Amino acid sequence: MIDYLPSSLRGLMVAAFAAAFMSTIATQLNWGASYLVNDFYRRFVRRDASEPHYVLASRLATALLTVISAAVAFRIESIGGAWKLLIITGAGTGAVLLLRWYWWRINAWSEVAAMITAFVVSVLLQTVGGLDSDRPLDFARIVLVTVAVTTVVWLVVTFATRPEMDATLVAFYRRTRPSRLGWGPVAARAPDVRPSTDGLANLLDWVAGCVLVYGALFGVGKLLLHETLPGILMLGVGAIGGVVIYRDLSRRGWRSVVE
Repeated sequence: MIDYLPSSLRGLMVAAFAAAFMSTIATQLNWGASYLVNDFYRRFVRRDASEPHYVLASRLATALLTVISAAVAFRIESIGGAWKLLIITGAGTGAVLLLRWYWWRINAWSEVAAMITAFVVSVLLQTVGGLDSDRPLDFARIVLVTVAVTTVVWLVVTFATRPEMDATLVAFYRRTRPSRLGWGPVAARAPDVRPSTDGLANLLDWVAGCVLVYGALFGVGKLLLHETLPGILMLGVGAIGGVVIYRDLSRRGWRSVVE
């Protein structure tokens, strides 16, 4: 951009990058504050406070997130480092986020415990444990240990805390109709609902969706870097994932609904 664009277009591109940056920052700060206040603070800490109180809490949460984000960003030296940070601090939360659709016993505390544990364990492994996420072997160790510890913690928290209220579980069951295999006690309270029998097929579609997304992302990236053969292979693998999803949804009659 600096080498080939005239001054006018360089200024326009800088303004566009600044606008994109600020829109992303604003979105993440608003989302983070909303999550902390509405989904955690308002639900578990102060349930009956006034609206001005929650507005003030949102402002404080936004300011806190801004400071934390600036401190973290100051220590990150590359985009790759940012992705590694996201991966290791979120390792272990994927299982609970996925299994909540298949197991009625998972509650909000399961997810909270998973997120907090993943963050704490990954930070401790890098600070106290001396592991370096920039080293491939250390990075793998951080991910594996974080996933193992996080899984044990959220399972313990799940069984140590109460499940969601019956009304909430039944309402969710009626709306999503998950497989009866993991929702037996809730299904018994809603005998009029016909549960889904496509649990394994949905899991296969999830795997195929991951293959489709990552195959397309990395395939396009390889092509942009002039690595033609790896790019074509990855795009082909992603296309296979798309075909699996399309054939499965067509088999279940979703094709006519979409069209």
